[in-house]
Amino acid sequence: MAVFTEVSQDDARDLAAKLALGEVRELRGIQGGIENTNYFLTTSTGEFVLTLFERLSFEQLPFYLHLMKHLAAHAIPVPEPHATPGSATADNPDGRLLQTVCGKPAAVVGKLRGKSELAPTAVHCAAVGDMLARMHLAGRDYPHMQPNLRGLAWWNETVPVVLEHTTPEQSALLKGELALQNHVAASSAYAALPRGPIHADLFRDNVMFDDGELTGFFDFYFAGVDTWLFDIAVCLNDWCIDLATGRQDDARTQAFLRAYNAVRPLAAAERQLLPVMLRAGALRFWISRLWDLHLPREASMLKAHDPTHFERVLRQRVAQAYRTL
Repeated sequence: MAVFTEVSQDDARDLAAKLALGEVRELRGIQGGIENTNYFLTTSTGEFVLTLFERLSFEQLPFYLHLMKHLAAHAIPVPEPHATPGSATADNPDGRLLQTVCGKPAAVVGKLRGKSELAPTAVHCAAVGDMLARMHLAGRDYPHMQPNLRGLAWWNETVPVVLEHTTPEQSALLKGELALQNHVAASSAYAALPRGPIHADLFRDNVMFDDGELTGFFDFYFAGVDTWLFDIAVCLNDWCIDLATGRQDDARTQAFLRAYNAVRPLAAAERQLLPVMLRAGALRFWISRLWDLHLPREASMLKAHDPTHFERVLRQRVAQAYRTL
């Protein structure tokens, strides 16, 4: 992702030694994304990803790192964080997963094999739907609690900040959709939605495939406890749409939902609220992309995503709000 903090070879060698990862052979910044500093770290023992967290705090990060350990222990393919050797205790069996690099919180995780599938077919979408359902079920007994930090409360805080960068028509759509989501969140149907840890950012570039096999979900640093339906909506808004127009691809959508339902059938409240949650997922990423574009931070490899993409997705979701999926 974007490199906000430059990590030196000496920093990398010190960290590799601390984690007993062997001799550093390569340290390479990763382009793309806008949240954290990421490097590919290759050592004599393997390939890893080093992440320095630019917004998340030392207090917030254990939720994400322990969630990945928990999911890995439940056979969900995720990058497993590496702990300082000998640091495990009865109270902290995973050891010290959180490191400090250049004065910032950091973690090293295993690198998944394969590559992202940026032009998915119905087969890829079914694989993601299946694994997402398995991930949700695996997280039911995860003991830690942290809300979705980019959920409704953040939308309410951020929309007034970005409105000055929008047209009157865009402003009206943002305010109207935000009002709708606040209304829905206060409803009994919303209260009935099943909840647990969610990924909340499971786009095409956060999933790996190798020779057609799904090999892992990664980048859990937007995760939090929220409705499982919101996680589904975020996926459908990326995996199952036409990128040029934002329109839904029916074949991919049905493949995803059939595969998910085969593992964890949707509850009645989820089926009822899926159309409005698809709008919520599009609204969330339109807001964040407006924020990232107009209120950027300096980074050596930063390229903000186009916010108009999710404006198109939202308008398409509004247009089909009463269509049966």
